[in-house]
Amino acid sequence: MPLSEYEQRVLEQMERQLTSDDPRLANTLASRGRRSVGRYVLASAVAVAGLLMLVAGAATRQAWIGVLGFVIMFGAVAFGFTHGSSKEPANGKATPTQGKPAGSQKRQAGFMTRLEQRWQHRRDQGGR
Repeated sequence: MPLSEYEQRVLEQMERQLTSDDPRLANTLASRGRRSVGRYVLASAVAVAGLLMLVAGAATRQAWIGVLGFVIMFGAVAFGFTHGSSKEPANGKATPTQGKPAGSQKRQAGFMTRLEQRWQHRRDQGGR
């Protein structure tokens, strides 16, 4: 069922609000769908091969074949769902630390520190 015009406007407003409130999170969510199909196909094929090894190990009562099949299957699924090791983000934009020498990079604040700073900033703005 398609969204009504009102629902589309509300959704677009929520997207704009998310982008303005937390551009990093919006960037992360937007880049999730940009993985290559080939990565999924390869991971699926290897996972099926691992599953077949697992079944073969159980059928022949050779535990080491089953364990090896499970490890292969687990590795393939992990490979399929993790990000690639590219140096550039999926959206093509440079991160603030790219292009700077290693000695001049500021130490990144911890996750909890950033959350506390955002919370304090929003509270100072009156709940926004």
